[in-house]
Amino acid sequence: MDNTVQLDLCAFRDRLVARRRELLDLAASSADSRKPVELDQTKVGRLSRMDALQNQAMSLEAQRRRKRELLRIEASLKRLETGDYGYCVACGEQIPLRRLELDPTLPTCIGCAGGGAAD
Repeated sequence: MDNTVQLDLCAFRDRLVARRRELLDLAASSADSRKPVELDQTKVGRLSRMDALQNQAMSLEAQRRRKRELLRIEASLKRLETGDYGYCVACGEQIPLRRLELDPTLPTCIGCAGGGAAD
């Protein structure tokens, strides 16, 4: 492995760690919005409760997405540690640099990602 590749791997590691930190901070700061909505009509009107329920649902979905991204980040960091980062987990071919720059958590090459996609 030459120095250029090592520098790229360090940059990807730094980017993944920074994104993980950002996601964990977001999860901590939005914890209150995921709490159960109080249904006491004497404190909150019906429309306010509906708004609170909708906000809670959106916050729960955002948290679900953050958890999925955190799992992808952790898997990418493990591949970095084992020396498998940058190679497709399905076929073993090298993932193009531009694809990794777009999303450093991508585990597959374009061919394998397109072959398994079903719309």
